[in-house]
Amino acid sequence: MEESNLNVLDAVALADDLPEHRLRRGQVGTIVEELAEGVFEVEFSDDEGRTYAMLALRAQQLIPLLYHPVDA
Repeated sequence: MEESNLNVLDAVALADDLPEHRLRRGQVGTIVEELAEGVFEVEFSDDEGRTYAMLALRAQQLIPLLYHPVDA
């Protein structure tokens, strides 16, 4: 995945399990900051908006969530 496809406030899903943080593949978070090229601070919150994890992740660890059709 190209880092340029990810931006602050994008919704993303984890590409892999992170058992050391009690996170599983597919959990959804929000990019809150770009820390360096290809490294993002991602916040994971519950249904009531309470943050349960916030960590720096590489772009390769994230799957952008798409809400609109993509041009072929």
